[in-house]
Amino acid sequence: MIGIRRKRAADTLDAIEPPSNAETVVGVLSVTVLVEVLGVLSGSEVWLLGLLVFLPGTASALCTVQQTKFVAAWTTLFVTLTVLLRTGNGGRPLDRTLLVLLTLALGVASVYACHRRLGREHEMLRLRSTAAAMQRHILHPLPLLTDDVLVNGVYEPVQEDRLVGGDIYDVVASPWGTRVLIGDVQGKGLAAVGAAFAVIGAFREAAHREPTLTALVDALDASVVRHNSYAEQTGDDERFVTALIIGVDAGEEVQAVNCGHVPPRLVHEGAVSTPPLDSGVPLGLAELAAEPTTVDWFAFPAGSTLLLTTDGLTETRAADGTFYPVDERLMKHLDLSPTELPRALHEDARGFAGEDRRHDDVAVLTVRRSPRR
Repeated sequence: MIGIRRKRAADTLDAIEPPSNAETVVGVLSVTVLVEVLGVLSGSEVWLLGLLVFLPGTASALCTVQQTKFVAAWTTLFVTLTVLLRTGNGGRPLDRTLLVLLTLALGVASVYACHRRLGREHEMLRLRSTAAAMQRHILHPLPLLTDDVLVNGVYEPVQEDRLVGGDIYDVVASPWGTRVLIGDVQGKGLAAVGAAFAVIGAFREAAHREPTLTALVDALDASVVRHNSYAEQTGDDERFVTALIIGVDAGEEVQAVNCGHVPPRLVHEGAVSTPPLDSGVPLGLAELAAEPTTVDWFAFPAGSTLLLTTDGLTETRAADGTFYPVDERLMKHLDLSPTELPRALHEDARGFAGEDRRHDDVAVLTVRRSPRR
């Protein structure tokens, strides 16, 4: 799913295809004939030629350079010939000359503007391609498969032109089973993305080093504290990160540490339940906690699905302020496969809130026992 999201973002400019040569010719001729007919009917044929000077400008915004050159040349030629052939129909020679010169000048300016526009678009495409390549290393494309789990899902930053937002996830196959992370950085903007990178990098390193989830969470908390210390030195705001870390191995039960995050949902045999997890403090605030980090265990039988989300889904609101009823809507989608479920919930939440009411990033993951087991 994230692969689909990334491709849509990276190809935004590619989707704005210029008109074909045939469409360009037909459009130019249609406008020319329309102006000529209006001029004949109104008796002001020469003066209405001024309407044609807008053609090259329109072409510079929509067409290729060659197409813009054609439109500019056609407009200049048509205006010049019309002025020369209608010299006896009144009007001052200076006005006619200025009309021809204005048409020529606007044609040249339109070709230049088209060059500049295409140059900016190519630069944006290059930068977006670079960002997409970086994202593949920051947020691995879903689905992700290990010996223990198959993880599918959807990831949508609130800003469509940004490939990475404040929501994070990752899956690491460690010597002690598979560790799954889903998190949400406080706030938005580039500062939030920086904290997200810090947590993901620490998770990938510590998941292979730390044999227990508590030690892993301590390492993640330390990474956020270090990030905040650097942020303070540069004048940026400090951040905290809510996170849910799941440990899955060959056993019937799984381990979980909830650091102030949205609790998971377990879907099994047509029923939806919320595993009873203690909710600790978010990453970066461990020194404020009254008790040390603890690990909870809950059953994760074969054939069940674990749904992990960020508050971008659970705190979606309708126009009247009603929160999206996750459990209720989840029950209506139990017939879907774990691959289809995240996208269905995300689209349902967007419809519930309305397309123009999105205020947060969204990440929805489904975790299943791996087919290899």
